[in-house]
Amino acid sequence: MDKFAAKRDVSLLPLVLTEVSYRVGGRTLIDRVTARIESGPRTVILGPNGAGKSVLMRLCHGLLMPTSGSVCWNAPEIPGQPRRQAMVFQRPVMLRRSVVDNIRYALKLSRVSPEVREARAWQALERVGLSALGDRPARVLSGGEQQRLALARAWALKPEVLFLDEPTANLDPSASREVEAIIAAIHAEGTKIVMSTHNLGQARRLADEILFLHEGRLVERSSAERFFRQPASPEAETFIKGELPWE
Repeated sequence: MDKFAAKRDVSLLPLVLTEVSYRVGGRTLIDRVTARIESGPRTVILGPNGAGKSVLMRLCHGLLMPTSGSVCWNAPEIPGQPRRQAMVFQRPVMLRRSVVDNIRYALKLSRVSPEVREARAWQALERVGLSALGDRPARVLSGGEQQRLALARAWALKPEVLFLDEPTANLDPSASREVEAIIAAIHAEGTKIVMSTHNLGQARRLADEILFLHEGRLVERSSAERFFRQPASPEAETFIKGELPWE
């Protein structure tokens, strides 16, 4: 077995954050966060708008570098090899291509062979209910359809870890439920889900464990069941009591 294959057999996880801070323009957006993200349970980073959830997700994914502290994977990704983690954003970026070509291109960048690429692209569209729209320009899809395509594009890569940054923040309730069902299916296939949300109802439906963020600080971490039944911090208790009916 070559050294690359050997390393691929080692899990990326756990992801260990140690005293991670991120500052911009004199403002501290993430303040000395220490956490260990393990494989298995769905991890939801929960908190109000402005808590720093999106910034923390980008630090975990490697899109941002911490001002101080460290973000370390158990087995770092190998330059030149297909990425083993993926991220889906609030507002997905659609390429000026057809729906299916958005997935084909992602698979090409990940060095998936052409014969495998074609079957996997259409399979991903089938899984998210978009196969009938495969030849349509991706940018004419509705917001909910674009988010489902973004999830299909990530799912086709078969990532070990999938980061989801407020994936239903701009969607109506029906589209949000469709996206939640897809997230649950991706998790069921063995991909580690790390998701941010401010939506308490969504966190109750999808989370196995909660990382509660407030003003850039990790205030509380616990199982979802315990968090909602008996929050340990006054900040979390106040946030839960402020749940709105449509959340």
